[in-house]
Amino acid sequence: MSEALAVVETAGTGTSVPVVSGARQFWRRLRAQRAALVAAAVVALLVLVALAAPLLTALEGQDPTTYHPTLIDSARGGVPIGSLGGISADHWLGVEPQTGRDMFARLVYGARVSLGVALAATVVQVAIGVAVGVASALGNRWVDQLLSRATDIIVSMPLMIMSLALLAIVPSSFPRPVLVTLVIGLIAWGTIAKIVRAQTLSLKGLDYVSAARLSGWGTWRIARRELLPGLAAPVITYAALLVPTNISVEAALSFLGVGVKPPTPSWGQMLTAADVWYQAAPQYLLLPAGALFVTVLALTVLGDGVRTALDPRAASRLRVGTGRKNASGTGKAAGNAAGNATEKEASA
Repeated sequence: MSEALAVVETAGTGTSVPVVSGARQFWRRLRAQRAALVAAAVVALLVLVALAAPLLTALEGQDPTTYHPTLIDSARGGVPIGSLGGISADHWLGVEPQTGRDMFARLVYGARVSLGVALAATVVQVAIGVAVGVASALGNRWVDQLLSRATDIIVSMPLMIMSLALLAIVPSSFPRPVLVTLVIGLIAWGTIAKIVRAQTLSLKGLDYVSAARLSGWGTWRIARRELLPGLAAPVITYAALLVPTNISVEAALSFLGVGVKPPTPSWGQMLTAADVWYQAAPQYLLLPAGALFVTVLALTVLGDGVRTALDPRAASRLRVGTGRKNASGTGKAAGNAAGNATEKEASA
């Protein structure tokens, strides 16, 4: 069973050594991927910036909501005064057109909203998807049919349209970041539920699960002690790929005007306000767009690295295939050499 310590016998010595744990194998494979390590460092830096947003803005001496009308040129329609959007020692990334709010403060506080909503929505999706998928796989026929049909309905719902509809009818007094988190999490859990159900059905037939059932363990104890550890790899892999998707969804909802409301800063909301300023003040568009691009790219690369590290078959197929190719190539070369040698002897 999965709780036992796996050992292997060293050939020719009769001694037993413990097999390298799954966690150590995971970290070893992940460290071998330089792109994933760079992406992990970028994600860690972004999370650190989001958490330290109050400290960073205090060091700058600004906040994300204070207007600075003296820093904009009213005669030109509200364009920031100075070069590069009004960059100075007091405003590290310049100021916002028409309002004069500090861009650096709004950018780092916007990271809090974008990353926080994406991570929280991912947790909601994973929690619901795992619960529904495991219950569907372990339940009787009627439970499985009911939960499977409900999952099919959820999967068939267009996320953006349903989110727009729900966010439009909820009162504005409800905290918008929490609402966006709940809407994304409650609408988009269907795919992970399907993945968990299929994986649970495949794990049910394994020997260690059958042994646990024969030993008298209950269904939910088997699920908690034997099935959930086996589900960790696919769930973590899919969750890592969900985070950048949720960041894009939150940005799109804020861009459409139904997400996070002013004065709370959000990268998507900043892009919405920047659509008329991309010529007069291009930094107002480039900064949040660049932050979104870097964040989504880093999370996507990290998610792919996690997938590769958690799936040993991907690496082993590559090695085995390469070995076979090399072996076949070596065999062909040896055969050609032997044939040439035979021909030379015959001619001699």
